[in-house]
Amino acid sequence: MEAEVALVQGNQLSSNALALNSLALNSLALNAIATKTIDPNALAAIQDPGPSGTLARAFLKYAVGCAFTTAQSFAFTWTDIDGLAHDELYKGELGVASGWATGPLNTQGKYMVSACLAARVNYYQVPVTISIRSLTEPLKTLTGSQELAQYPDVEGAFWGNLWAPTPFLHACYNDSTVSNSRSWKRDCAVGHLLAGGGVEECGMIDIVGPCCNVCQTLNSAGQYYPSCIERPGQSSTTTKFVITTGLP
Repeated sequence: MEAEVALVQGNQLSSNALALNSLALNSLALNAIATKTIDPNALAAIQDPGPSGTLARAFLKYAVGCAFTTAQSFAFTWTDIDGLAHDELYKGELGVASGWATGPLNTQGKYMVSACLAARVNYYQVPVTISIRSLTEPLKTLTGSQELAQYPDVEGAFWGNLWAPTPFLHACYNDSTVSNSRSWKRDCAVGHLLAGGGVEECGMIDIVGPCCNVCQTLNSAGQYYPSCIERPGQSSTTTKFVITTGLP
């Protein structure tokens, strides 16, 4: 299947796991993600047998999936409160920051992994298969015609930096596909409708409105938004480290 690597399943990351990154897992970017080189504080976080450890492992699993290629993986062991050892193996999927396997996460990697993680958050924590696209390689190359035909509705876009001094994430939505997004239980770009009225965001993901107001027009093939305003309402600087999501 053409571009199958750009299609990812199991996108049900809790927004609570994102917030944790600015605390115990902020040191993750400092070293390579390998058993012998991972920062001791980060290793302690993912080996924690309590609720914080559960969130930390979820964050790392999705981060590795975003960053590493399918040929890369990260393995470690943690022990629960009953003394039972658990062997974890997190496999790469998209390869947006494959160099993280051998060295610190660079600036592009921080932005792309952050955007990828935001795109994979699900308000309901249910798995939904999505098409992940970007101007930035390798996602630009991976997105092909068959995938576009199967995932024609651009949901919106995600960008930000979880490793900034003040972590931030933004999302925007395609105002012509809002109902489709909600029908697929994808609320983090469009906002979750509350029973009493109003819209709830997915944790720290700041919804900044329709993409047409903050992003460059979709590329000619309708695959992705080439760039968006990095900090809407604060500056006019744009970033190309944006991930666009597509749905059936």
